[in-house]
Amino acid sequence: MTAFAISPENLKKAVVAVLGDKIRQISVALDELTVVVSAANYLQAMQLLRDAPTCKFEQLIDLCGVDYSTYGDRPNDIARYCVVSHLLSVSLNQRIRVKVFCPDDNLPLVSSVATLWESANWFEREAFDLFGIIFDGHNDLRRILTDYGFVGHPFRKDFPLSGHVEMRYDADQRRVVYEPVTIEPREVTPRIIREDKYGGLH
Repeated sequence: MTAFAISPENLKKAVVAVLGDKIRQISVALDELTVVVSAANYLQAMQLLRDAPTCKFEQLIDLCGVDYSTYGDRPNDIARYCVVSHLLSVSLNQRIRVKVFCPDDNLPLVSSVATLWESANWFEREAFDLFGIIFDGHNDLRRILTDYGFVGHPFRKDFPLSGHVEMRYDADQRRVVYEPVTIEPREVTPRIIREDKYGGLH
């Protein structure tokens, strides 16, 4: 039988008791608990969240990268790349969001949690492929969505929308070939209709 979910504030108290000084920031917003830990404490904190009797986050339900480089009012001391994980406790019916910032913008690196949750394997490969975040300890960190010969990481904010090359299958060579980009980038402004009673609406 599934337990009733405790309130986010009570979950916050439980997490503070378990993680202690490993927490850099903890907050409740929209009834969701978010905790930020440092890269140095990330793996240990995640293991505690999985194993502590008051947490029991048995499932990693999502993990993704974030590029904060164009974030509106980002302070200078906030790192560019962040890994965000969502954990679920089925037995205690509770959820938590965990954020860890990569200390070095030029070499974004954090520990892999694939040894704690097998589901992290492909999530971390995706974050590596799209953001270039390296997961230390991952046993098979290679691209998962783009071609192995792909140059760059397409979800980085400075990656051009048109990409660097075009790819197509060449029937004569019977292989995929790369060519210079032929699409001219353009900005499309949506057409806004301001007619009165448009479409019968009043």
